[in-house]
Amino acid sequence: MLKVGLTGGIATGKSYVVSVLRELGCETLDADVVAHQAIEPGKPAYHDIVTEFGETVLNADSTINRPALGAIVFGDEAKRQRLNAIVHPRVFEAQAAWLATLDPSAIAVVDAALMIETGSYKRFDKVVVVHCTPALQLERLMARNQLTQAQAEARIAAQMPAAEKVKVADYTIETSLGFEDTRRQTEALYARLVQDAATQGVQKTGQNAPEEGVK
Repeated sequence: MLKVGLTGGIATGKSYVVSVLRELGCETLDADVVAHQAIEPGKPAYHDIVTEFGETVLNADSTINRPALGAIVFGDEAKRQRLNAIVHPRVFEAQAAWLATLDPSAIAVVDAALMIETGSYKRFDKVVVVHCTPALQLERLMARNQLTQAQAEARIAAQMPAAEKVKVADYTIETSLGFEDTRRQTEALYARLVQDAATQGVQKTGQNAPEEGVK
């Protein structure tokens, strides 16, 4: 099995790239969805979050109010790290369980925004970094999440800069030129991953510079 970690900053186009890879035949897992499931009522992470941040982060139905929680942690680095320490181990466990269910010949793609920040990228055979221009990233985030410019800038600043992520990438996808160009790059990426899966002669992730031609 070829295990591929796909990452990039918020609002850089990761979801579209993953959707194309899924269409082409990859098995895919969205770590953000797994994280949402991990904080559902009754789950261990839910109890830990309420204990740590209080009932003010709850909705009327006792589910986690993610915007309220985000407002707290994106304004306080220590609290953000504490939240990550609660949620990330549960996400890693779920990823491992999912990988164990797949066919050994699969190309398995895990989409996780903080893969490089947490160091979990080292568990994958290949790392793909999706990125776009900073101005476009800001515009997309403000439109998608209905954030002010200051709020969007704070969320982007809380993540590692794209230039740093690219340093540990095996492949990169640059999404600034729109869907058609991004799809072309993603199809080229898939062809390379098929080759990688066939040979399985992968070196440890992070030791190679990004491939030219698959941006």
